[in-house]
Amino acid sequence: MQIKDIGEQGLLKILFAYCDREKNGDDGAILSVSEGKQLIVSTDLLVEDVHFSSKTLKPQEIGHRAATTNLSDIAAMGGKPLYATVGLSLRGETEVAWVERLYEGMSNLFANYSCKIVGGDVTRSQTNTIAITIVGEVNPGQIIYRHQARVGDLILVTGNHGLSRGGLALLTGDYDNIPSTTRKKLIAAHATPYPRLDVIEYINSQFPHHRIAGMDTSDGLADAIIQICRSSGVGARIDRRRINVDNCLLQLTDSETAFEWVLYGGEDFELVLCLEPEKATSLQQRFGGDCQIIGEITSQPEIVVYDSLGVYPQENLEQQKTFQHFGVY
Repeated sequence: MQIKDIGEQGLLKILFAYCDREKNGDDGAILSVSEGKQLIVSTDLLVEDVHFSSKTLKPQEIGHRAATTNLSDIAAMGGKPLYATVGLSLRGETEVAWVERLYEGMSNLFANYSCKIVGGDVTRSQTNTIAITIVGEVNPGQIIYRHQARVGDLILVTGNHGLSRGGLALLTGDYDNIPSTTRKKLIAAHATPYPRLDVIEYINSQFPHHRIAGMDTSDGLADAIIQICRSSGVGARIDRRRINVDNCLLQLTDSETAFEWVLYGGEDFELVLCLEPEKATSLQQRFGGDCQIIGEITSQPEIVVYDSLGVYPQENLEQQKTFQHFGVY
């Protein structure tokens, strides 16, 4: 059965099952939020063959990744997710089962964080597109902004980067003799990433009021560091020896390419945080190797990657290597 066989109303009947029925159904959802909190609203568009491909991902995985994209935006601002609306532009030939599995992937992940789908819209298109708007809340004293980095802050990153890029390479390339554990780990990092709301929950519980600069690494580790520094009017010194290069990547490619994937691969949905040394140390102690202090904020404008062992030459992070939606391909 295809979308054109059931029409808009038939499709809406199916999608309503995934929504909060108390708040969905009219021309808009009426939402209550906590007193003394501020709202966070973020929208992301995901276009077929730009942000996702049915050739490499199951519809449940596409839905999961779509939800992660938005939940990660809430984490990057220091907030807690509440509600989401979902807009779909679909080809008439799209199978109804594909849409149902897509919504299963989204709603299951949203449910993990008590975030409810409360409405949306559907329309016909020549390209399948998913547009999610998410609403969250945050204590005014705990908002994370990109422009709040200060000289002397330590730069902390969560998780290992480059894994999603490695997973994409496995899904689209020809790799022989890759151990099943490596294959499973890398493909999971690409297909079903998770937002780092666990880190934000810890920060907000330990630091009732804070000044932290940060953003997520959906467009790559290098991109996040560059954007934070530019917004804050500062520079940075990054020690490449402090950045984890997961051994799984080295089973696919050489060390130089692996490090490029770590810096510029994107879609890892981790966090880059610039914060006072004692807070960075507290986070690293709490999360262990899952949090790496990789450098510090400086007064110089350059964003330098150096090798504390002196093996690799010093280099600057390059904006042109990061993902650009309207770049020349």
